[in-house]
Amino acid sequence: MNTRETHPSDPTEVELPSPSHLGVGRRVLRAVALAATVPYLGLKTVWLCGSHLGIPEGSVLREPGPFFTAANSVTLAMDACVILLVLVLTRPWGIRVPGPLLTFPVFVATGLLTPIVLGFSGQLLVRALGLGAEAMGQAEREPFLDPWVFHVVYTGFSIQGLALAALFVPYARERWGRAWRGVTGERLPSSTGVVAAAAAAVGLAVAGVSLYWAFGGAAGLGAERAAARSADTAVVSAVHAVCAVAAGAGALLLARGGTLRARWPLGLTWVGGAATLSWGAWMTLAALGPQLDGGEGPPDTAVLIYAGQMITGLLAGTVLIRFLATRRPG
Repeated sequence: MNTRETHPSDPTEVELPSPSHLGVGRRVLRAVALAATVPYLGLKTVWLCGSHLGIPEGSVLREPGPFFTAANSVTLAMDACVILLVLVLTRPWGIRVPGPLLTFPVFVATGLLTPIVLGFSGQLLVRALGLGAEAMGQAEREPFLDPWVFHVVYTGFSIQGLALAALFVPYARERWGRAWRGVTGERLPSSTGVVAAAAAAVGLAVAGVSLYWAFGGAAGLGAERAAARSADTAVVSAVHAVCAVAAGAGALLLARGGTLRARWPLGLTWVGGAATLSWGAWMTLAALGPQLDGGEGPPDTAVLIYAGQMITGLLAGTVLIRFLATRRPG
């Protein structure tokens, strides 16, 4: 039988199937998502215990300092949160979790995992087409991690991202489905339109620079990064450009209203805004710390792009919140 709960912060009753009646699909997705966390959590755990598994001779990671230890601890905890998210989305008590307490980590997970899913699959495609040769000067750099580590970790992240999305969508539909039913409706207030236009403008600027780098431009990269460019780095830049455009476009569509089905601009704003904000913040934090690969820090232009990503994500998120507020029952 179904478990029916009334959440104090939700205006309507919501219904979530009990775990025994989730259906084969959701049970399989739950198992897959949980299993996909094992490689990353295992690697981080053995590294924190002093193992050099996957770390070649000569790597700066062979002599970890306090920053490296702290970074491993934080990222291990972040990936462990995926386990909690999976349980929230598939257990009956998950429906009682307050909305903001759930949507914030899901937003961050969406933002961090989406570029990985798109970028890693894009890199595999590029290599399958024979375009993924090593960058000039790449072999001259000291080794950082064994190649298999990246394949194992990013495969796990990609599976996590796809499985979490497949679990969150039906959960959100059952709990907040009215938010994306129907069309976008009336135009939002002009102040929100200004915010949406700003998100689109900054997002286009970020996308323009990212695409310039993706297609071979070197200005603003710095000598070391310019020498390390490859088809893989081009794919990453292109993915960040797409996310920035999606955030701005989704915000504009939500603000202007109309007869477009609401789920499309909501999806664009959620995914694009989460990706730009989360990755911009993540890369900014990484830029402030020591460079673990022994290379030079990011140039000022790159730091400005990270800031632009955060601004785009914050502005798009503001429009998203304003739109969702108008969908609540009066």
